[in-house]
Amino acid sequence: MQTVTVGELLMTIPVGNRLGEGVLWDELHQLIWWTDILSSVIYRFHLPTHTLETLPMPHRVGSFGLTANPMMLIVAFDIGIAHYDIEHQKIKWLAQPESQIEGNRFNDGRTDRQGRFWAGTMVERRDHQQQCAALYCIDERGDCHQRLTDLEISNGLCWSPDGRTLYHADSPKHQIYQYDFDIRSGLLSHKRLFATTSNNMFPDGSDVDCAGYLWNAQWGGGQVVRYRPDGEVDLILKLPVTHPTSIAFGGPKLDLLIVTSAKHAIDPLALSQEPQAGDVFIYQLDGILGLNSPRVRS
Repeated sequence: MQTVTVGELLMTIPVGNRLGEGVLWDELHQLIWWTDILSSVIYRFHLPTHTLETLPMPHRVGSFGLTANPMMLIVAFDIGIAHYDIEHQKIKWLAQPESQIEGNRFNDGRTDRQGRFWAGTMVERRDHQQQCAALYCIDERGDCHQRLTDLEISNGLCWSPDGRTLYHADSPKHQIYQYDFDIRSGLLSHKRLFATTSNNMFPDGSDVDCAGYLWNAQWGGGQVVRYRPDGEVDLILKLPVTHPTSIAFGGPKLDLLIVTSAKHAIDPLALSQEPQAGDVFIYQLDGILGLNSPRVRS
């Protein structure tokens, strides 16, 4: 295979997000979408015209998915998963599976290659020792199923190009796992360790390129790492920020790497040395392309 490199930083979107996350590429409308979780805002950036829009949300948004209707999103709000009508600013709740757990909220999510939306929760504030987070799937009928439990911070959700391997991280454990994925039922099996990060780096958002290599944003490490399908490190992209949070492939040719970041966990002195914390970064990729993001079918 041709050598893959990350080329120049093409542009920075200077948004200064407190907790930028959940970046997606919308190939139909040439838009980059992401959220600032702590500010309860979804952003969309029209790449051809460099036009930025902000969409205030009624709750914090952990993650979201695109649908066939450009004015309808499926959103993992902090308190549950819902269809959200952008035009009329209306919520239609699909599931609130952890409404009884004080201190948990929804976090990272993504749409599988069959059009089901997945989102996991995190323990944001621990109220009791047994408290844990979980991973959920919204199927094509809009029903909610728990697929994993005993988690702390569900993260790094993505699928192999054929959709038969799911990648998932529980960030505080510094580990990324693989699961066999039944594309018909959405069931997981055969959990195994894929990669481990060092103690000061936490695996955050991930995506897989067209060759089946996984790219992972590493919170605290100031880097995005590309892993081979066997879990070995292929390349490391050093960033001008400490807390990258999520990645997506985008652009008309799917040859751009888009990275969100956060600034809320940086103390004021360190933040003064990191003026781009919270911005979105767009890099040129050489020798590799991404895959289009599936749309939710429920």
